[in-house]
Amino acid sequence: MKIQYNSPVILTFSLAVIVLHLVNTYVLPGITYTFFMAKPTIHVQNPWDYFRLFSHVFGHSGWTHILGNLTLILLLGPILEEKYGSGNLLLMIVITSLVTGIIHVVISVKSGLLGASGIVFMLIVLASIVDIKRGSIPLTFVLVAGIFIGGEVFNTLNKDNISQMAHILGGISGAFFGFFFAK
Repeated sequence: MKIQYNSPVILTFSLAVIVLHLVNTYVLPGITYTFFMAKPTIHVQNPWDYFRLFSHVFGHSGWTHILGNLTLILLLGPILEEKYGSGNLLLMIVITSLVTGIIHVVISVKSGLLGASGIVFMLIVLASIVDIKRGSIPLTFVLVAGIFIGGEVFNTLNKDNISQMAHILGGISGAFFGFFFAK
């Protein structure tokens, strides 16, 4: 038996996250916060600011943050990559990253945006819609949206370093893609 690289988008994304964190930890400390964190403001003449609108999903604050996100990404991602195809899933990740980055810049006051939590929520909600049929809405979608997105709306009352906005936008993106790609 041989090991199969069965989910190229999800596995490459996950490896990139781990490699970046190792580089940040052992080779170039601070690279995550310099190049892989969406800042609260954008300077139109700085190309790195545009890059950060996408790249923030690769940077994480530590191993606990990474493991929390990658556990769900590696659990749900391969199933969704098989269902929707690598190209479509990559497009979903890029669009979710960009939307989350742009909205963060528009509404954020002081904090940076770091991590793949928006992608996680996109995958969670997208997974709840995989068996959608014409003219119906899966009850699993209603429950997942209520629990995960509703919980994040409630969590906005907490003063913490967690971007509930990224979670909510990720969930909304997952719902949009689920209905958009429904066959």
